[in-house]
Amino acid sequence: MSQTPDTVVHLLRHGEVHNPEGVLYGRRDGYHLSELGRQMAEKVAGALTERDITHVRSSPLERAQETAAPTAASHGLEIVTDERVIESTNVFEGERFADGSNVLRNPSTWRHLWNPWKPSWGEPYKEVVARMMSAVQDARVEAQRHEAVVVSHQLPIWITRLHVEKRSFVHDPRKRQCTLCSLTSFHFVGDRITQVSYSEPAGDLIPAKDRSAPFSAGNAPDENKP
Repeated sequence: MSQTPDTVVHLLRHGEVHNPEGVLYGRRDGYHLSELGRQMAEKVAGALTERDITHVRSSPLERAQETAAPTAASHGLEIVTDERVIESTNVFEGERFADGSNVLRNPSTWRHLWNPWKPSWGEPYKEVVARMMSAVQDARVEAQRHEAVVVSHQLPIWITRLHVEKRSFVHDPRKRQCTLCSLTSFHFVGDRITQVSYSEPAGDLIPAKDRSAPFSAGNAPDENKP
């Protein structure tokens, strides 16, 4: 017989970013939510209005802070800024991946792609998991017997989910089940995760192009909705 979760930590991916040049912005400053992204953040906040949210923390990057703001405001909470849930580093940061300018088509970049297990092009997955899980556990403690929202980025959220579900880190970036403003929720009994669920409260606002863009929203089907 499964135990009823006493705490839930929701990992919320930020909304759509204003990025007309299709740059892999990574940890760069100055990338804010688009108007659509703001609508997504508001829609998530609306979906969480009746949830027992008592703690909100966020990556320091603008797009994450702006996504966290409506949910924090609707629950009368301050946003805790946490460097541990920031975007992963990537050697391709600043390069273009849109309008036929995919940098991965350039043979000179292939030297970075030799080890998908690490990965060789960016921050080691194990390091991503270590910092993310540390932040998740702190959020769980702060929201003990309630719910927390942690606003982060697609790759850190997806890699953390793979770790929790004991799956391989090797994956196709186009098939991450982590669309814009989606919720990957960890259900805890004590300090143990007993269930992972996934939902897309702003899914109807996601542009079709973002469901297959590299390093953007995936198009995998839902698996475990709350």
